[in-house]
Amino acid sequence: QVQVAESGGDMVQAGGSLRLSCTVSGITFDDLAMGWFRQAPGKEREWVSCTNWNGQTKNYPPFVNGRFKISRDNNMNTLFLQMNDLKSEDTAIYYCVAVAKPWWCPRQPSDVEYWGLGTQVTVSS
Repeated sequence: QVQVAESGGDMVQAGGSLRLSCTVSGITFDDLAMGWFRQAPGKEREWVSCTNWNGQTKNYPPFVNGRFKISRDNNMNTLFLQMNDLKSEDTAIYYCVAVAKPWWCPRQPSDVEYWGLGTQVTVSS
């Protein structure tokens, strides 16, 4: 059974930083393209970042604007999201996602095969 587990969510002040982590078990990590989505209260789930199996392809939507960085350590079966210069509008539950298409970069919820349960990020202004 594939399990995806996020950690690292917290409450921070605007302008601060957080690093989210995501571990995967039950499947070969190298076979997975990975990513992050988020969902704020009353809003639809939105794509935050994605990367292919070896981390060479990384994509972000415009609102990230250089503030976030996705990375992965395949030896540790772990995905990371470094978030800097956080804003109040970044407040959301952040979900780690995976798809068993190594060269893919999941950008739509329909692309995703595996979801974590989410980790709460709260940015106070």
